[in-house]
Amino acid sequence: MCLEDEAGFTRRPPKGRTWGRRGITPVVKVSGSRSGRVSAAGLIAMRPGSRTRLCHRLRRHTGRKGERRSLSEHDYIGLIDGVHQLVKAPIVLVWDRLNTHVSQAMRDLIDAQDWLSVFILPAYAPELNAVEYLWAHVKRSLANLSSVALDHLEALVRNRLKRLQYRSDILDGFLTGTGLSLDLPPPSP
Repeated sequence: MCLEDEAGFTRRPPKGRTWGRRGITPVVKVSGSRSGRVSAAGLIAMRPGSRTRLCHRLRRHTGRKGERRSLSEHDYIGLIDGVHQLVKAPIVLVWDRLNTHVSQAMRDLIDAQDWLSVFILPAYAPELNAVEYLWAHVKRSLANLSSVALDHLEALVRNRLKRLQYRSDILDGFLTGTGLSLDLPPPSP
């Protein structure tokens, strides 16, 4: 079973809490330029008896005229295909109603693959998707960190995700936060 979600990171850092001396407010200086962003798609793959895995795709958007500002169907197809190659098993994919997830190109891909089953989450149910907790974790680690260059921001996000790939206990914690379980029911007598 795989859960998928996407997030965006800009050069303006998410707000975080910090401490400072009384009367001296800490200030994070941020460039006035807002062009560019890093789009990320993350997929948590779990199977009873195996360790939980994280796969992701990143795309940098520089803000040039005519450039797509989000991930395309081809990015998601590449992510799903990469996970299929990694787990070497049929995939049950659960994701939201993003326009690229329900597009005709994506439906054609899903229909063409016999190893892929897709279920769509209800209209607004972030508490059911463990990848939402992943993005909150990554964004919290980037709080109050001002990045000067877009490639530096991409490297930071890639670094944070790479570290989480080897921490299946944290990924399992994200799954536990949803309240969902992969325990199979006991066989009937």
